[in-house]
Amino acid sequence: MQKHKITEQEYEAATKLAKANKLKRIDRRLQVILLRYEGKKDVEIAEKLDYTRKRVSQLCAEFKKVGAEEYARQKYGGNAQAVSVEKEREILEGFRKEAEDGKVVTAWEIKKAFDELRGKDTGRGYIYMLLARHKWRMVMPRGKHPKKASDEDIEASKN
Repeated sequence: MQKHKITEQEYEAATKLAKANKLKRIDRRLQVILLRYEGKKDVEIAEKLDYTRKRVSQLCAEFKKVGAEEYARQKYGGNAQAVSVEKEREILEGFRKEAEDGKVVTAWEIKKAFDELRGKDTGRGYIYMLLARHKWRMVMPRGKHPKKASDEDIEASKN
């Protein structure tokens, strides 16, 4: 006998939430409930969804304790930014003016400006995410390789 029996009402609520859900993490959690209602054992569910047997049992217990809505809620925030979006935009505007004047702006220079603002080291990954967030990353091919041989040298080597 299963320890956490899923009722038909709970199954219907979980099915409804699964159809409306777009997050993989939540979908896997809801699949545990749906498979449990279908009569699958913890071991079978664990193998199918790549959980441990104990975790399947914990998820069922949590579902019974908090209810379907709370169980399917996204509990994890994201995008822990070092500074506000407005402040980021303000710093990038200074670099935008330089770029429009023809100066090459590198991520390293932007990182230095953020390090000064924050008073501590800012990771490179944060800078690249910031550039992507503000749609600032523009990679342009160079016209020619800087170490390309001159046309005379190329012709001389052919002979």
